[in-house]
Amino acid sequence: MNVVYNSEHYSVLAYPAQQSFELVDKSGHRMLFLRGAHAQRFSADIERIPDEERTEEAIDAVIDEYCLGSAAPIVFH
Repeated sequence: MNVVYNSEHYSVLAYPAQQSFELVDKSGHRMLFLRGAHAQRFSADIERIPDEERTEEAIDAVIDEYCLGSAAPIVFH
């Protein structure tokens, strides 16, 4: 597991052996696990942001689109 992105609102963890990502919405207390084609699409969507526009806000916006409606609540036991 590698932390590949961390902002005030989101963290992205990469699992290279599984070719997957875990998106953690810190303020919404939810997470989304992406693997396979979904993980590849997420990576491509992040890479599609031009370097000069690759700000925390732009990256967070892409992550928010993925988490919106699909992320599961984080439950502590």
